[in-house]
Amino acid sequence: MKPERIQKVMAQAGVGSRRQIESWIKEGRINVDGKPAEIGQLITREQRFTLNGKPLRLREKALTRVLVLNKPEGAICSREDPEHSKTVFELLPRAKNDRWVLVGRLDVNTSGLLLVTNNGELANRLMHPSSEIEREYAVRVLGEATQEQLQQLIDGIELEDGPAAFLSISESEGSGSNRWYHVVLKEGRNREVRRLWEAVGLKVSRLIRVRYGMIALPRLLRGQYKELPEKQVTQLMQTVSMRNNPVKPVEQKERKPGKVAAGHKNQQKNDNSRGDRRSDNRHRRKEPSKDGSRDSPYGKSSKSKKTSRQPARRRTRG
Repeated sequence: MKPERIQKVMAQAGVGSRRQIESWIKEGRINVDGKPAEIGQLITREQRFTLNGKPLRLREKALTRVLVLNKPEGAICSREDPEHSKTVFELLPRAKNDRWVLVGRLDVNTSGLLLVTNNGELANRLMHPSSEIEREYAVRVLGEATQEQLQQLIDGIELEDGPAAFLSISESEGSGSNRWYHVVLKEGRNREVRRLWEAVGLKVSRLIRVRYGMIALPRLLRGQYKELPEKQVTQLMQTVSMRNNPVKPVEQKERKPGKVAAGHKNQQKNDNSRGDRRSDNRHRRKEPSKDGSRDSPYGKSSKSKKTSRQPARRRTRG
């Protein structure tokens, strides 16, 4: 097998996204053949790997699966966190040979659509800024935004980690102190939507992600998930210039009848003749008797005839 970069091989094996693997390598959590791994290191699947000291087996490419989870508020997008007991991974189905990778994250107070896949390369491409995948959010804001504030959010605002802006803003519903808006952006920076609204003096009281690229949030209860069909997974992969190579099921060949031994042929003939005799007996039982006698399972039985013979009278002394 031709050696490839460790991030690519592990992402294809479903260990995690490329970003996650790079961070794990920097933290010294991945070893290759007993030595700390390096970013960009060339490896093959036949080598020995460990993650957090536990053996890690890299399997070949498997069928790409994508789940849509309606993340509830209060659940964190992490496998372990001592400060929070509830994680989104507890809501996902157990996969025997797969490792679920989150496509982007939502903070603990944000709910809505969260894509999950077993293909780390797909997750990396969907999250990478160069792909420019749109994210749409439903935002409830305390107070009504002015036209100047909305235009400022479209033109762009300088945040701590660089300039940011919404692609579009549309009013949805609500009145008084609670107003709903739908916003679209092509980035996934930490708390970016909340920070943009705070930059113009408005506070977000509710935030729901309703779309990620071509995938919209279906009708699911909070905490429920739905697996995308293969056709939709293929379309999603095509948006980031990937091909879906599903694993085709092994077709079972029909067994051709072989030669039957002479003894088996005689046995089959005997069985067939017995079956014919049994079926003939069944037909005979169903045929009505010509002389009016009753049919029984054992043959014909004549009807009982009445007799005129009277019982003898007992003599008594007078």
